[in-house]
Amino acid sequence: MDATRRYPFYFALPALVLYATFFVVPSVVGIGYAFTDWSSYSDDIHFVGWENFATIFSPQERYLTYIWNTLVFTALTVVLKTVIALGLALLLNEGVNRLKNFYRVMIFLPAVLPVLIVALIFRSILNPATGLLNSFLRGVGLSDLALPWLIDPHIALFSVIGVDTWRGVGYLMVILLAGLQTIPQEYHEAAQIDGASAWQRFWLITLPLLTPTMVVVSVLNVLYGLRVFDIVYVMTRGGPGYATEVLATEIFRAFSQGQWGLGTAVSTIMFILLLFAGFFVIRLLDRGQATE
Repeated sequence: MDATRRYPFYFALPALVLYATFFVVPSVVGIGYAFTDWSSYSDDIHFVGWENFATIFSPQERYLTYIWNTLVFTALTVVLKTVIALGLALLLNEGVNRLKNFYRVMIFLPAVLPVLIVALIFRSILNPATGLLNSFLRGVGLSDLALPWLIDPHIALFSVIGVDTWRGVGYLMVILLAGLQTIPQEYHEAAQIDGASAWQRFWLITLPLLTPTMVVVSVLNVLYGLRVFDIVYVMTRGGPGYATEVLATEIFRAFSQGQWGLGTAVSTIMFILLLFAGFFVIRLLDRGQATE
């Protein structure tokens, strides 16, 4: 290997060493600990095989509920954020002329707010007794719509999903808007001359050319949803009961209680879900792009 070929490797070597030291090695060691009874209750560590994973997937335990909540949160936030962000991006790219930049900033603004601040504010707004939302609904005569948003097990998770969608949609809108602005306007003008409707231009021109951007948005959405923690923990602490508990909050709880082996097993499952979900989304969207 000549010197010019070795230069890129030398430049990347420090980053590779740091990545291996602080990510690859701990990940491999952590997977090993998932098969042990490592905990704060004993100084001895014993190999227990698949016992931790059997506990997680046991119908008698609550871990399947955490996995289900994580998947529901991911699926709904991916759909809601993508659809709303795409609609706003299309509107700001074509339909709105006056104050366009102002609208862009206002829609993007929630994305730059700290998650902790957003969660605390909406926890106060959604308070069933003194919250701003229920007070407003009662004030305008819509008391039937004043619900216990964060204390009803049937709607608490959907309340968190709604807040997270509001916070994240502006960030995805900016990405999609950037993708829309890379599409040559000549394609739409030619299709319009040929008599194509607005829906046909969107379906046959905009959407196929926007597929690479949609891949990025979808992958970001899926990976974020599967490892969501902060907004759930601050708003509900995983409650009421276990209605909003997700994998990341359970990992935090397991490690806080000294159940390190079990917590590592849960984190291993989350890692596998992240790996397969990201791979599946990329392959699915790339295949759709190839068939266009």
